[in-house]
Amino acid sequence: MVTTGLPILEFVTRNYRNFNARSTRDALFAYWDHVRRGGRMYWAMAGAMSSAQLGISLAPAIRAGLVHGLSVTGANLEESLFRLVAHRSYKDFPEYRYLTKADDTAILEQRMRRVTDTSIPEDEAFRAVEKFLVPMWVSATQNGERRFWHEYFYALVKALPKKLFEGNPEECWLLAAAEAGLPLVVPGHEDSTFGNIFASHVQSGECSASIVKSGIEYMVRLYDDYRELSKGRGVGFFQIGGGIAGDFPICVVPSIKYDLEQPVKPWAYFCQISDSTTSYGSYSGATPNEKITWDKLTEDTPMFVIESDATLVVPLILQALLECKRDPDAADALIKASRAETRKSRAR
Repeated sequence: MVTTGLPILEFVTRNYRNFNARSTRDALFAYWDHVRRGGRMYWAMAGAMSSAQLGISLAPAIRAGLVHGLSVTGANLEESLFRLVAHRSYKDFPEYRYLTKADDTAILEQRMRRVTDTSIPEDEAFRAVEKFLVPMWVSATQNGERRFWHEYFYALVKALPKKLFEGNPEECWLLAAAEAGLPLVVPGHEDSTFGNIFASHVQSGECSASIVKSGIEYMVRLYDDYRELSKGRGVGFFQIGGGIAGDFPICVVPSIKYDLEQPVKPWAYFCQISDSTTSYGSYSGATPNEKITWDKLTEDTPMFVIESDATLVVPLILQALLECKRDPDAADALIKASRAETRKSRAR
C-alpha cells in the first residue's frame, strides 16, 4: 500500500532489501544524496539502451537536472535519433530466442536490422537521417569546419522539422541533452552505422576525415569538462555496461593527475549496472575496487555494482530520482527511515 506521493521510491524502500535489490536501493539513495547536496553526475552508456527506449526515463531526468554529462557509444547516439524519426517503423520480435537463420535472413530482406527483440528500419532510420547528415559533412568539408562527432548530431536534432518526428520528442534523450548543452563524449564513434557511412564518404573523396575531431581531442575537451563538473561537491560516475563508453571517461582523473601532473578531485560516486559476471581480464566484469589501483576511484568513493539487466534497473532508478526531485523533503524522510530500519537489522 502506497502511503506517500513517492510510489516508486516507497516501493524500493519497502521491497529492495537484499542481493542486487539492496545494491539498487543503496545506489539510488547515494545518487540522491550526492545531487541533493549539489553534486553532479556523469553517465556512461554502452549497450543498445537507446534502441531499448531508455529515453523515456533518461530525457526527463536530463531536463530535471539529474544528469550533467554523458559518454555514449556512437550507436546509442544515433539510435536515440532513429527512435525520434522512425519510431512507428520499428518492428518487434518478442520471440527472438526462437528465430532461425532463415527467419533472420527474412528480416534482412525486409531491410530491418535486428537488435535483440526489436529492429531498426534501414530506410526510415539510416537512409532518412543520411539525407540530412551527409550534407552537413559536405558543407563542413567545403568550409574547412571541424566539430566533435556529437556536435553534428546536436545540430541536426535541434534543426529537424517537428513534422518528421514519429517518436515523442519528450522521450528523446539526445534532444534533451542538445537543448541543455550537456558535455558529451562519443569515444570510438567510428564503430557505428554512421561512422561507417562517414568513412565511405571520406573514401569517395566527398568528405574530409578531418572535419570530425578525434578521440584524443575528446579527451582534451573532457579535461576541461571534468574540472568544471567536479567543482563543489564533485561529480559521480554512473555506468551502464562496460567497454569504451565507460573506460574512456573514467580515465580522465588519473590522466589529469599523472599525465598533466595537475591536482584533480577523484570521482565522488561510482555505480555500474551490468549483466557481465566478474571474469578474468574483463573491463565490464571488473570489480570497482580494481579501479582503485588505477587511481580512478579511492577507498572512500561510494561504490555500487548492480549485476542485473539495465533495461529493468535504470528506468526504476530514474523514476525514483524524479520523484525525489519533485518532493525532496518527503524523499529525504523516506530514505532516512529506510536507513534507520537497516541499521536496526544490522544490530540484531
